[in-house]
Amino acid sequence: MLGREVGTGRGGPALIAVAHGSRDPRSAATMAAVVGGIAAGRPGVDVRLAFLDLNAPSVEQVVDAVAAQGHTQAVVVPLLLGNAFHARVDLPGLLAAAHARHPQLQLTQADVLGADSRLIGALRDRVEAASLGASSNRLGVAVAAVGSSSSAANARTAEVARRLAELTGHLTEICFATTEPTLPQAISRLRTRGAGNILVAPWFLAPGLLTDRLLSAAPDVIHANVIGPHSALTDIAWNRYDAALANTLTLSA
Repeated sequence: MLGREVGTGRGGPALIAVAHGSRDPRSAATMAAVVGGIAAGRPGVDVRLAFLDLNAPSVEQVVDAVAAQGHTQAVVVPLLLGNAFHARVDLPGLLAAAHARHPQLQLTQADVLGADSRLIGALRDRVEAASLGASSNRLGVAVAAVGSSSSAANARTAEVARRLAELTGHLTEICFATTEPTLPQAISRLRTRGAGNILVAPWFLAPGLLTDRLLSAAPDVIHANVIGPHSALTDIAWNRYDAALANTLTLSA
């Protein structure tokens, strides 16, 4: 069904959850499961999944479908871990064009998921599940993210590893799938710091080509699952939705 119409009630403005998109079909399937969980959180709200690139339905298609359904307001929640080009430029441009096609439909873009403390907690849950049965040697966790051409963005992402260390007490290092420090470099640093066991914690919402690259780079260590469907994602998405609506009401008052 167009827009993966997982929730079609009229309990408030529609929620359009926007994922990045990937050539890997596992990614789209995982994001569909994530959005299914979001929809289950409020069955009365029309919740739909859209993709920025590489997968269907596109943002344009879903906005058109929401307008055709008769909605006059929708909140667009970017299911993105960083506030980079897609959130700051790409998506606002798509929404401006969509509003021009459907001037009766008010579109409000919510904040990205970001490094919310609840997502750090979800990452901890994936680490704990993957480390069950590991030997008692001290655990070192390589937090693996996409990586950016911006050193400032990478420095912000590195905070995820620091915060995970505070939450768990494990040794942690940041690494990236597309830039330095690489996963082998992070593993070397963890060994130097005294880690007996190494675990890779993907700071990714869904599996794909980059998580496969990480597996290939270090096949002999434990790899935790991606964050995927988790109650934290549901909570954060609805928080972003509510905050965007409250801000819209404040601006229009």
